[in-house]
Amino acid sequence: MPFNLPILLTWLRVALIPICVAVFFLPDSILLLHSRNAVGAGIFALAAATDWLDGYLARKLGQTSAFGAFLDPVADKLIVAAALILLVQLGRTEGWMAMIIIGREITISALREWMAGMGSRSSVAVAYIGKLKTAAQMLAITLLLYDGALVPGLDARGLGNFSMYVAVILTLWSMIYYLQMAAKEFAGKKIDV
Repeated sequence: MPFNLPILLTWLRVALIPICVAVFFLPDSILLLHSRNAVGAGIFALAAATDWLDGYLARKLGQTSAFGAFLDPVADKLIVAAALILLVQLGRTEGWMAMIIIGREITISALREWMAGMGSRSSVAVAYIGKLKTAAQMLAITLLLYDGALVPGLDARGLGNFSMYVAVILTLWSMIYYLQMAAKEFAGKKIDV
């Protein structure tokens, strides 16, 4: 297993998951609700930033690796799934939205694995729509975790809910896109099921 700065940042993202979740279950005697929201949202935002930073550094420093390529999307999906489940538990987002996002992540991960086994992983490589989807999810989750006033007259929950609807639409759109790309590959190959 290679160990370098990008992989360290990815492991940091994984380590931040239980910390982010645990913050929301601290009693008021340790941390008041508004502070829990701010700290939890900050931890999640830090984790989201490492998602961009680890990939950038891996390319910039020439430290890409098969292990890093495996670990990075796993870390992304774990932190998003944990945060969505937490938001449903806290009553800040709808369960059906979390199910769509988590279901899409499982589906596309399985599709990529299958395509890799067929030697066609590049046909379902990350596309721009996938990057937009990720950005919308990270923004929505951060806002809903914060759940406070951003500026007078604009609260994080309202903007977070709007962003979550955008994220769900982009999630479905990107899933359809990747399934269409895979279907083109399937059309030209005999598939063993």
